[in-house]
Amino acid sequence: MVKVTAAEVNKLRKTTGAGMMDCKKALVEADGNFDSAIEILRKKGQKVAAKRADRESSEGAVIAKVNSDSNSGVIISLNCETDFVAKNESFISLANQIAELALSSNSKEELLGTKIESMSVQEKLIEQTGVIGEKLEIGAFESVSSEHVGFYIHAGNKIATLAGLSNKFENVSDVSKNVAMQVAAMNPIALNEDSVSKEIIEKEIEIAKEQLRAEGKPEAMLDNIAKGKLKKFFKDNTLVKQAYIKDNKSSVENYIQSENNECVITDFKRVALV
Repeated sequence: MVKVTAAEVNKLRKTTGAGMMDCKKALVEADGNFDSAIEILRKKGQKVAAKRADRESSEGAVIAKVNSDSNSGVIISLNCETDFVAKNESFISLANQIAELALSSNSKEELLGTKIESMSVQEKLIEQTGVIGEKLEIGAFESVSSEHVGFYIHAGNKIATLAGLSNKFENVSDVSKNVAMQVAAMNPIALNEDSVSKEIIEKEIEIAKEQLRAEGKPEAMLDNIAKGKLKKFFKDNTLVKQAYIKDNKSSVENYIQSENNECVITDFKRVALV
């Protein structure tokens, strides 16, 4: 049996994050070959990943980042099985590394094939599944591109948002962050009335009519009253019409106009693990 030194075991542990005994066994099995030992540990990870494939990975960390020009942003969630792992510093560090790579990716599939250290992101997740003993996967992948993109990450890395604005101006970073915070807090379903799907509108009208019928309102009045209720629905659930969280006497749209009357919100994204 080949002898392996403590230094070799420690090097493999630092490279892979695997436990000392796992690293020693892998080096012995690989006859001391460092690269082969890494492959053995990855294979262990693949077995663990397959074994845990049906587990629910509903915990994790949600990370938002924007590029150096602040005109493109991305949100990814790195999902795991338990809150204990989700709060681990090395797990959050990995989530941030992957989010940084996501800035140069156009899709989750492209991200999974991107190189991280000496392997793909997908291979890294499999490796870490073996190390940690929990199923790891990329859950959400969302992006926004605009003239300026701001972001917000809620404490605990459970909610992250992006907000795109049409113009750059002196305090645009603060304004975009405030809009992103609005999205995190109020969870709008759409940007504006035009962005709400026909299916949702029809459903809300039907709900309103059923409520009015239950109240005994005449059938001939239902359409007009339901339209009024729909306006209230838009005010509560579309970003531009919502009451601004820092001044509920103003709408988000009015807040933006007060900061720069040529600016509009172009897009937003929200990812939450709750």
